[in-house]
Amino acid sequence: MILVIKVNKFELHDGEFVRSITQLLKNFKVVHYKDLKKSDLDKSDKAILCGTALKDNEFIKDVNKFFWLKNYDKPVLGICAGMEIIGKVFDCYLEKVTEIGMIKIKTIKKNILFDKKFEAYSLHNYSVNKSKSIDVIAKSDKCISAIKVKNKEIYGVLFHPEVRNNEIINNFNIH
Repeated sequence: MILVIKVNKFELHDGEFVRSITQLLKNFKVVHYKDLKKSDLDKSDKAILCGTALKDNEFIKDVNKFFWLKNYDKPVLGICAGMEIIGKVFDCYLEKVTEIGMIKIKTIKKNILFDKKFEAYSLHNYSVNKSKSIDVIAKSDKCISAIKVKNKEIYGVLFHPEVRNNEIINNFNIH
């Protein structure tokens, strides 16, 4: 079972940031990060941290609620805000970088999610900086666009593969 973790403040955003992911999955459970229990994590095989709207940054104040990522030994995919959360948990700083619309992504390190140059849909105000805890696996012209936590199967993508590039979620799902 894939645990789909909502980080959005408003249920109105569920259609855009949650259902667009769950429609690509078969066996999943959706939980808001504030309602997440250890039993949810124990029962899951993988987790996806969803994105949220540009002005919904409440999750940053609650980054300590995501420290379970440090001990979670199963694959994780963080999308947009999910990547920002992963970055914060693993010692990155957030940098102000806005990208809205279609952008070009260049893969710079081999990974299970993608392996080439491609276009993706972005909608974010922040990216992460480099840290000793992560590998940068893709960049846009402006910023780091994808990361992998060293020695873990935890990935973050700043763009939205649920909008375009569904194969990235499928690749995460099958590996």
